[in-house]
Amino acid sequence: MKIIIVGLGKVGQSLAIELSGEDNDITVIDNREDIIQEISSQYDLMGVVGNGASYSTQMEAGIEAADLLIAVTGSDELNLLCCLIAKKAGNCHTIARVRNPEYSMELGFIKEELGLAMVINPELAAAGEIAKVLQFPSAIEVNSFAKNKVHLMKFRVPEKSVLNNMQLANLSAKMRGNILICTVERGEEVIIPDGNCVLQARDLVSVVGGVNDANEFFRQVGIVTNQVRSLMIVGGSPIAYYLTKMMLNSGVKVKLVEKNMKRCEQLCDLLPKATVVYGDGTDKDLLLEEGITRYESFAALTNIDEENILLSLYARKTGDKKLITKINRIAFDEVIKELDLDTVIHPKNVTAEHIIQYVRSMKNSLGSNVETLHKIIGGKAEALEFIIRRKSKVTDVPLQELKIKKGILVACISRRGKIIIPRGSDKIMVGDSVVITTQQRGLGDIEDILAK
Repeated sequence: MKIIIVGLGKVGQSLAIELSGEDNDITVIDNREDIIQEISSQYDLMGVVGNGASYSTQMEAGIEAADLLIAVTGSDELNLLCCLIAKKAGNCHTIARVRNPEYSMELGFIKEELGLAMVINPELAAAGEIAKVLQFPSAIEVNSFAKNKVHLMKFRVPEKSVLNNMQLANLSAKMRGNILICTVERGEEVIIPDGNCVLQARDLVSVVGGVNDANEFFRQVGIVTNQVRSLMIVGGSPIAYYLTKMMLNSGVKVKLVEKNMKRCEQLCDLLPKATVVYGDGTDKDLLLEEGITRYESFAALTNIDEENILLSLYARKTGDKKLITKINRIAFDEVIKELDLDTVIHPKNVTAEHIIQYVRSMKNSLGSNVETLHKIIGGKAEALEFIIRRKSKVTDVPLQELKIKKGILVACISRRGKIIIPRGSDKIMVGDSVVITTQQRGLGDIEDILAK
């Protein structure tokens, strides 16, 4: 596919790098010549210096032959204008990033009236990811499939857990519940496990299944799964605003600490049911005074990564609670991982996932589409959901007879509302929703799981 990306901020660069590695023809547009030169010299893509909303700039980038334009500049209005011009100049699909909370209730209208393929709000999407984790606080990460009927949840195996030293082949005999362990992360090693894999304490394990089955599994291994009832947030960012609204709607008590008086006043008007506190959230005396020790969860959502890390490390010392840490930059990802910050949210990664999912689905519009895509294990693996719309080489054949590539696991099948954790005799059928976990990049069709 020929794809034009306008705006080379964090999201734009992430998309350009990811999509250029998936057999796409990528052209990037930005008005900063140094950024264009840097990325075009390192990766297989073309760069155009200029205003992405300019007709002549888009023509220079090849808009007439483009399949998709993605506008992710820092301005919502500029992104929408880029998409409008692209629709007229090239009649291609368009995706716009729209971040202003004032537009959040109008995204459907904007998409429909402007003829956009997708409108994405990164902060709203990131808040949604956090909200899912707070529903299952023992999980470090929660990804949903099959219209939220199936969850893939990552957790750390406790030191004295019954799972310690358990061989996966023995799991179903010892544990009730229709679940499957589909990834194991041990230090730097990533494992797509088979029955011979033996779990160890401190492993990061991803389990897939229906909500009730996953809850029953966690209960049996002694992991608490009840949704949190109280949340303290430091930082009045847009993510904090969206998250507070979601939590209040779920009946969760929320206290939000913000050090900017004007922003505090705005949040008080927007969130009358929340407790909004004016003060510096990095002041531990203030946090203690506001009762941090009594809250079941804590989210560090300021705009400064270092503050968020220190806040979460301090919050961990104030009691057993669920921690959420927002990180914008990932240059020190390995160092951050060693700090064991519980759940770390990268808003730019959430945005990139949604867009990459759409791109892969476009490339296979007549076959088995990528319905959902999640980067897992720090981007080292993917979990994808395919909708099976027609017969193919993988349908109506027992899984044990399929020659599936190494490092790929058929994790779950959803069939007419029934959740199937597949065994060797199970078959993929037309109409199914199928969840795949893999260390291979770029899967776009269900047949890509087969060895040549």
